[in-house]
Amino acid sequence: MSEKRLTFKEMCAEFDVTPRTLRYYEYIELLQPEKEGRSRFYGPRELARMTLILRGRRFGFALEDIRQWLMIYEKEGTEAQMREWISLADRQMIELSEQKKQLEETMQELRTLRDETAKTLG
Repeated sequence: MSEKRLTFKEMCAEFDVTPRTLRYYEYIELLQPEKEGRSRFYGPRELARMTLILRGRRFGFALEDIRQWLMIYEKEGTEAQMREWISLADRQMIELSEQKKQLEETMQELRTLRDETAKTLG
């Protein structure tokens, strides 16, 4: 049974990313597709990595943090990677909590200003 491999174009469509994004992820070594001539092919390893990259981005992680985290798996294995994931997740939750607090404060200030403005209109 052959492994599933996607072309560059199929990879962009599968993950809904632009060609520029995919090329950038390769450039910063998040992905290493197989190359045959000028064509690139993405196997199961790259598909799994892309899933993790996009999930990490959705949670607000920097690409460099994601790259470092993926390298841990290559060098130290799953357990070390999971330990680092917990550490990264803890730090990110603190960051997101602070952003949420700041956003709530900004929304309250805007609401207050809006209500005061509405009152002046009668």
